[in-house]
Amino acid sequence: GYEPRYQELKRVVIAEFPDAEVSGFVGRQGSFEIEINGQLIFSKLETSGFPYEDDVMETIQKAYDGKPVEKITKSRPPCVIL
Repeated sequence: GYEPRYQELKRVVIAEFPDAEVSGFVGRQGSFEIEINGQLIFSKLETSGFPYEDDVMETIQKAYDGKPVEKITKSRPPCVIL
């Protein structure tokens, strides 16, 4: 599953933003979604990959600063083993 990715992202977010409330739950198979204040900012179902950590942190910083946030559209390509 994606639990290790979630836990690592949670760790990084809390380290940078100690007041942030980070929660996760199991959703649809193949999904990995990130919301900030109820706004969907990333969906693996839409991008077919995982977000870059820097993009997530930059978006959280914008929200923290009270600026509007945009959906993250870049993603890491899925791992392919040949």
